[in-house]
Amino acid sequence: MKFATVSKSLVMGLALLLASSALAATKASLQLNNPTLVNGTKLKAGDYRVQWEGSGPNVELSIMQGKNVLAKVPAHLVDLQSPADNDAAVTRKNDSGPNSLAGLRFHGKKFALELNEASEGMQAGSSK
Repeated sequence: MKFATVSKSLVMGLALLLASSALAATKASLQLNNPTLVNGTKLKAGDYRVQWEGSGPNVELSIMQGKNVLAKVPAHLVDLQSPADNDAAVTRKNDSGPNSLAGLRFHGKKFALELNEASEGMQAGSSK
């Protein structure tokens, strides 16, 4: 009887831990070398923090400086064939005005984020 209680508590605790980690946001840093548009918001060149939340391949990406959220945009997690060589902001050239953020790559990670407003013609932008 005592073993069943311990096992039940262990299983409940493990389930709670897994559920909380599945809902936890994932964070990374972002460096922009040039002004960049993100979902209509112009970000100056500089260092930012990114955080994304969601389950499955569709997530919501927040770009922050300090505790201030400067821009939010839907994004899609994609698998890469090999780990990224460096952190990179992938941008799309605009005919007028600053480039738009199209995706993010993370050093040593086999996944990337593509912003839903991204097109197939993504070019590597600023990198860290």
